[in-house]
Amino acid sequence: MNVRVLFFGPLREITGVSEEAATCNQGDTLGILFDRYTARFPAMAAMRESIVLARNREFRPADSALSEGDEVAFLPPVSGGVEEDLIQIADGPIDARGLVTRLQRGEDGAVVTFEGVTRNNSKGRRTIRLEYEVYRPMALEQMRAIVREIRAKWQIGRMGIIHRLGSLEIGEASVVIVVTSAHRAVAFEACRYAIDRLKKTVPIWKKEFFEDGEVWVEGEVISK
Repeated sequence: MNVRVLFFGPLREITGVSEEAATCNQGDTLGILFDRYTARFPAMAAMRESIVLARNREFRPADSALSEGDEVAFLPPVSGGVEEDLIQIADGPIDARGLVTRLQRGEDGAVVTFEGVTRNNSKGRRTIRLEYEVYRPMALEQMRAIVREIRAKWQIGRMGIIHRLGSLEIGEASVVIVVTSAHRAVAFEACRYAIDRLKKTVPIWKKEFFEDGEVWVEGEVISK
């Protein structure tokens, strides 16, 4: 199968190209593809710990499987300082540890992570799975607005909010929020504020599937 590989900044200079087609085997992952490039370009290996992997314009872990026609990007550290936040709607599993690695800085004394996970019951009924639907453009803008609100209230470092779409099995994370800061109190307060505001302002809807039926979950009225 064939994928399209993109290179930016110093990686473009190392490889000598901004993009190229790569042939992969069935079952190959982002990590396997990256290893092939480090074998071709040893200078890339020295940057391994700081390079972020993306597939089809979403940050993905190294064990993500590749498919025909995928767009792969190897991303070196970007400029932008402490306000390099990450807001994303994900169509697949969320890599919480990878998000922490992406956001944490040397000057951070605290990293607070919140994961909202799918539980196996709701109001006495056994839950089989959940499905999430979203008004994507508006949801992303509202998530960015939450980060702006938090930055106006607290001195945080970096922040990430990723919400999952589609069908989720029991135990899978539907939302992950990460806040870094110099001190723990700020990180805890900002993280709590973020999830509370997300539940009130972001147009995302949840449907619960039970053994004996299904129902759209009625949440809080969206704040204007």
